Amino acid sequence: MDRSPVRRRVLPGIAMLTALVAGTAGLAGCTDSSGTGAGDPKGGGNTAVPAQPGKYRSLPQPCKAADPKRLRAMLPAVDSLTTEQRDQLYAGTAEASYDGDRHVGCRWNAQTPEGTLLLSVTFERVVSYDRATASDDDKARQVYVRRLTDAHLPFPGPTGPTASPTASPTASPTASPTASPTASPTGGPTTGPTTGGAPVTGSATGPGASPAGLPGGSGAPAPAASGSGSAPASAPASPSTPPELGSRVLEGLGNEAFLDDKLAAAGATAAQARTVRIVFRTSNVLVTVEYSVQPSGPGTVPPSAETQDRARQLAQALAERFNQ
Repeated sequence: MDRSPVRRRVLPGIAMLTALVAGTAGLAGCTDSSGTGAGDPKGGGNTAVPAQPGKYRSLPQPCKAADPKRLRAMLPAVDSLTTEQRDQLYAGTAEASYDGDRHVGCRWNAQTPEGTLLLSVTFERVVSYDRATASDDDKARQVYVRRLTDAHLPFPGPTGPTASPTASPTASPTASPTASPTASPTGGPTTGPTTGGAPVTGSATGPGASPAGLPGGSGAPAPAASGSGSAPASAPASPSTPPELGSRVLEGLGNEAFLDDKLAAAGATAAQARTVRIVFRTSNVLVTVEYSVQPSGPGTVPPSAETQDRARQLAQALAERFNQ
């Protein structure tokens, strides 16, 4: 029997069914007019979008970041230096770095008849390795807050330096100040007036007095225990004694900033060195400026206002450079 005609009729039918199945599958993968995939019920709309990288992808050269005129004001050179020695002084010394796009620094050292002047500038670019949970800026702020906490300064808030928890005790004339380790152990109200001038006066200077261990007001008497490092070893306070500004949170410098002012303990032969450190964050970069004044002989206390002002002017110039 010849079955070839039957085979010819069956094969076209199978081919038609195969084509219909393939066509249905193709329709299931098409998108409608709104652009939503018919075969993808989730549509991909719930996928978390990674945060954008930080504003800065590289760092400037720290030894060339400071203005030469400002360097000469902060680090005056003695007349005996040659031109080559002056150039070497203001050129600075770059810190060793394994990644110039992540962490760089520069140091300067000037010797004068009055003492030693030290300056350092450090740039650190922070990168978040998981931008699904934190951006580069968020990570940089976490690093900044850790350093703020290490300096024992209040967490930055809307009121800035006036939100210091250590400022409230100074408002009460009967409260014993927290910055004075030599206060009466009883903490009674009768001891308050004798030491109440130690904390920093004014709302802008209160937060920094306790972490740096510095005296606060111009009317504070010199403590009996000079080795505590909480006050200069100068003679009893007088109206001409410049006030101690102390450590505090700063406003108007980068996204957020703080200043840490520390005065070394006095000694019979060692002079008191003052070190002012300013840390500020601009986007995903942290900038640290550290300025130290070390007098050559005892009995001399570097002024708080002048030392802080020089360091802050340099920090402000660096912040403006990043914004260019």
